[in-house]
Amino acid sequence: MNIKLFKKAILLIHGFAGGSYDYNSLNNDLELYNSFDVFTFTLPGHERMIIDKVTRKDWIKKAEDELEKIINAGYSEVYIIGHSMGGVIASYLASKYKQVKKLVLAAPAFHYLAFKGDKVDVLESIKKLPNLFKNYNPEEVLSRLFKVPAPTIREFMKLVEEHTGDVKNITCPTLILHGDKDDIVPYDSVLYVYDNIKSKSVTLIELKTLTHDLFMNDRYEEVKGLIIKFFKTIPIDKKIQKKI
Repeated sequence: MNIKLFKKAILLIHGFAGGSYDYNSLNNDLELYNSFDVFTFTLPGHERMIIDKVTRKDWIKKAEDELEKIINAGYSEVYIIGHSMGGVIASYLASKYKQVKKLVLAAPAFHYLAFKGDKVDVLESIKKLPNLFKNYNPEEVLSRLFKVPAPTIREFMKLVEEHTGDVKNITCPTLILHGDKDDIVPYDSVLYVYDNIKSKSVTLIELKTLTHDLFMNDRYEEVKGLIIKFFKTIPIDKKIQKKI
């Protein structure tokens, strides 16, 4: 008997200038449930001190390769969790692969910092910098800023630009999470997904007091519970938007 026919695979995709550590202990906690096998990977370039000599195509290809390995291993269903830029990549995968049956988008970075219309508002983004140091570990902010050269930032921006429309082709049930103190990905970004996604089963939850680090905070157990409930519940064709 192939036990994988009865188990779901969960693929976690981290964000720009981040790593699997951004999920805190989520991957290990999900593994405790017998119905889940959890997979993580590091996006190309992110294993180095300086993220250089890498393109958006490298990130997409790596994500596709990891998903296809899971599919080829014989899992009956695949669920994907994408955080920040990982949410953009996860949206692309969900729009392309029918094997993706559920999708969690945690602060998906279709917009980032501050926007005016569909363009980055540079002045407003600069104004947000003090809050970044206030709401996040200053050493962590600086280390991430210094590890990303300008060409890599441009690759990130091009990735977002090229894949923003993918949400319009997502049909699987989707859970969208966002912290109301997020100074990196604005609420407009998650609202864009909610308003444009093709899926009939969509839940958008805005979490009070939480920043961009949705998995490293004093409400982690609650966030984890929302994801597990979503994975274990039979979806209904309904769009839900709430703040908790």
